[in-house]
Amino acid sequence: MELVGMPGVKGPGAWKSFVPCRRGIVPPLQPEPTFFWCTFLPPAKVHRTFVICLSEDTVVFLACRSQFPRTCHHVGEVANKLLIYSPLALKFRSRLAVTGATMKPPGPVYTCSKVLVLLSLLAIHQTTTAQQVNDIDIYSLTVDSRVSSRFAHTVVTSRVVNRADTVQEATFQMELPKKAFITNFSMIIDGVTYPGIIKEKDEAQAQYSTAVARGRSAGLVKASGRNMEQFQVSVSAAPNAKITFELVYEELLKRRLGVYELLLKVRPQQLVKHLQMDIHIFEPQGISFLETESTFMTNELGDALITSQNKTKAHIQLKPTLSQQQKSPEQQETALDGYLIIRYDVDRADSGGSIQIENGYFVHYFAPEGLTTMPKNVVFVIDQSGSMSGRKIQQTQEALIKILDDLSPRDQFNLITFSSEATQWSPSLVPASAENVNKARSFAAGIHALGGTNINDAVLMAVQLLDRSNREERLPTRSVSLIILLTDGDPTVGETNPRNIQKNVREAVSGRYSLFCLGFGFDVSYAFLEKLALDTGGLARRIYEDSDSALQLQDFYQEVANPLLTTVTFEYPSNAVEEVTQDNFRFLFKGSEMVVAGKLRDQGPDVLTAKVSGHLTTQNVTFQTESSVAEQEAEFQSPKYIFHNFMERLWAYLTIQQLLEGSVSASDAERQVLQTRALNLSLAYSFVTPLTSMVVTKPEDQEQSQVAEKPVEGETRNSNILALSVSHPDSRSRNVHPGRAFFRHHVQGAPRAKTPKTAGISGFRTNFGTGGFGFRKLGPPGLPGTSDLAAFHPFRLLALSPPAPSNPDSAVSGVNETKETFMTAQTPAFIQAPSAILPLPGQSVERLCVDPRHLQGPVNLLSDSEQGVEVTGQSQMEKAGFSWIEVTFKNPPVRVHASPKQVVVTRNRRSSAYKWKETLFSVMPSLKMTMDKTGLLLLSDPDKVTIGLLAWDGPGEGLRIFLRDTDRFSSHVGGTLGQFYQEVLWGSPAPSDDSRRMLRVQGTDHSATRKRKLDYQEGPPGVEISCWSVEL
Repeated sequence: MELVGMPGVKGPGAWKSFVPCRRGIVPPLQPEPTFFWCTFLPPAKVHRTFVICLSEDTVVFLACRSQFPRTCHHVGEVANKLLIYSPLALKFRSRLAVTGATMKPPGPVYTCSKVLVLLSLLAIHQTTTAQQVNDIDIYSLTVDSRVSSRFAHTVVTSRVVNRADTVQEATFQMELPKKAFITNFSMIIDGVTYPGIIKEKDEAQAQYSTAVARGRSAGLVKASGRNMEQFQVSVSAAPNAKITFELVYEELLKRRLGVYELLLKVRPQQLVKHLQMDIHIFEPQGISFLETESTFMTNELGDALITSQNKTKAHIQLKPTLSQQQKSPEQQETALDGYLIIRYDVDRADSGGSIQIENGYFVHYFAPEGLTTMPKNVVFVIDQSGSMSGRKIQQTQEALIKILDDLSPRDQFNLITFSSEATQWSPSLVPASAENVNKARSFAAGIHALGGTNINDAVLMAVQLLDRSNREERLPTRSVSLIILLTDGDPTVGETNPRNIQKNVREAVSGRYSLFCLGFGFDVSYAFLEKLALDTGGLARRIYEDSDSALQLQDFYQEVANPLLTTVTFEYPSNAVEEVTQDNFRFLFKGSEMVVAGKLRDQGPDVLTAKVSGHLTTQNVTFQTESSVAEQEAEFQSPKYIFHNFMERLWAYLTIQQLLEGSVSASDAERQVLQTRALNLSLAYSFVTPLTSMVVTKPEDQEQSQVAEKPVEGETRNSNILALSVSHPDSRSRNVHPGRAFFRHHVQGAPRAKTPKTAGISGFRTNFGTGGFGFRKLGPPGLPGTSDLAAFHPFRLLALSPPAPSNPDSAVSGVNETKETFMTAQTPAFIQAPSAILPLPGQSVERLCVDPRHLQGPVNLLSDSEQGVEVTGQSQMEKAGFSWIEVTFKNPPVRVHASPKQVVVTRNRRSSAYKWKETLFSVMPSLKMTMDKTGLLLLSDPDKVTIGLLAWDGPGEGLRIFLRDTDRFSSHVGGTLGQFYQEVLWGSPAPSDDSRRMLRVQGTDHSATRKRKLDYQEGPPGVEISCWSVEL
């Protein structure tokens, strides 16, 4: 076994930091080692230095109460605490201190060909640190979210106790949605409450600066992720001290692509005796759809999830026991690490919308059903500068091709690409005919990245293109004209002054068209794009660089692809309402919703009436509705679990959001007026907004004046923010992406450095040398799993051999997995996994193994109109498996597209991507989707056939499919696989060979042969079975 050197790595993590030390460094040991090589881990806040010493036959890990020089001859008395003493079966070479040193195991020991001896040292340090983290015990963790008419009020409460005999540091860390406002935070320490105080931002900053000047380590508590923000507070806990953390935040759920979405994230990083999440939803209009999704749900946790629903109310509760929280019976680690996502929609019987009234305030929700989509004229302006090279341009091409396919034949479009110069694909707008779309697809596939970034000329070219079409009367009457700009950088060619570009575009557009700006990554000024868009009645969106970037682009387009109304205006009697929020809107898009709120005047009418007017494709339209004040007031007073007086806070929340948005495109004088009003409302209603901060108070003997601020999207590029992983969710290669709560408690002295992606899973962070390294414990206790070590920077497993018999005396036994990915047992190549496994009709044991190897093009594998399901797929010619499989359900309208890379689930035009072997748990009416760490995707329902999909990475790689509960097929089932559930006739076995029979299906004969195959229905590596094999 070699000890691989790490060139360029400095500090205690490198082997050259091992130096000779005398025996006095350690307490007397039996057997007594003769010589040590030692390295030292620097002291942290606990004022204790950790030492790792190696001899030729022993490893010692101990903690010393003070820092000491490398000679360390005076250490080793009672001041030191021996933590680990482990005689090793491995002989260390005397050159151990040299970088790149090697050591060889004695005798016939079977190990990996190359592995780091640092594994043992990391495992030792991990075990010790985990023991210390458990001193801070989270004995209760509750999340209570009450959604009243789209307005969510969430309270997160964490109760901890310090079970150590020394002072420890407890850190409360939490993630919440970007659109949410923190309204309260408090700590209760031994019965004394320390509240958070909302102040004007400048005042809070001054208090923070004073604390820093006095030498206190007060820190701004702010962070930003894809869809979330991070809140963190640390406090010292005396021995046996109990601390209660409570955080409250509020948000108005926005309807997007047909659903409202509430996100909660839980990550306690330890088993919690009392863990409970409650989500209460009350919607007077009635709940028409409810879906619960989770990224961490196991089968055991699924049993702890209870959902109840009636016409207007829903309750989702997750209350797992300690055993249900465990990853496995053998592991004391929690499985709760991820999102709980609630999606729902409401009934809309009244085309004029729903007016709801509570405690003197009203809110009007407007999203009429049954309107026809208006034709649109869309110009795509695509950045092809050099910075877009690589994956960015590939994902842009992928998304653009898909978007072009989604254009309606009534639409007109054109493409403009730009780098140093701008170029039109076509001289004018062209109809979205099949021919034109195919030509545009070919053009999009040939886009190459090269040159600078000339945003000004490109956008002005798009405006001129629409102007020319308008003059030539090529724009259909009452059609909608959109410009969609995608760029990844700031302007570098032509006009580069952002203010001048904004002025040029605003004057050129002159209110006739809308510009929608997409910023790809973080090298572009989001504030610049946001103002550019808002000045023209559009909006801006950041596209995150991730594996799902193409889906982010497609989803954005779907949001604006179907305009239903233009120039929408809300009118209310002047004697009935006052202080109304924004009441006129440029567009209403399909799947969205307009929201107007305001105050009721004293002595107003008993019935509030409203009139909503707008433009359709062919005519003007007016909707009218009314609502009884007394009846509405009574409706919201009766439900006991509702957050009362919410509508006033909803009005304040919406007003602040709109004032802040309006200030972006306002003049300097107007901006000051808008921000002053937003500030006054923020202080009056205790909202942490971009204009306010919350000062977190602490006991007098601790650091003071931690300040929580609301991050601003356009400022995150250069701000000093806390580390936060961005992966969906909004990343799980998933449009999530991300109200989620994240809790971490660690001992005093744990580093606060940015956490690498591999850190934070096991509930602690550890530090080796100058850098903070984290790792997950996936293998046996105290031994990191190989899959993590392979990605553990800078120490990487360079190569691993196939598993061989391990020597029980080997110090690294158990670290013999074969790949960085999930391990599967080696299987003889001649036993193949069939493309499809079908249970035979009327049989409980016999199975049919089907391989459609000779079918060209997409194949209809399965269809059943009564079941409302259709399955298509592309077979891999001349070998088993499929290159893609798509499952479409009629009710609910869901499409599942599986490829070897990922699974894309599309619900009502909204797509989410999931990588294989990620945890997926989604429950909606008439469909349940689950995927576990083996990569087994199951689509099921008590009344439907269960369809299983798997990305097989063994011999004969490709997608596999299997069916369960096939007795639920109707008599109308058909397709390449479905035909086997119609009339099937078996021929008699041949007298000389009973392993061969003829199978007649719908008049066609197929040869069936008895063969040994791999059954993957329980996931890889599969088990060997005997089945009837049929090739199609």
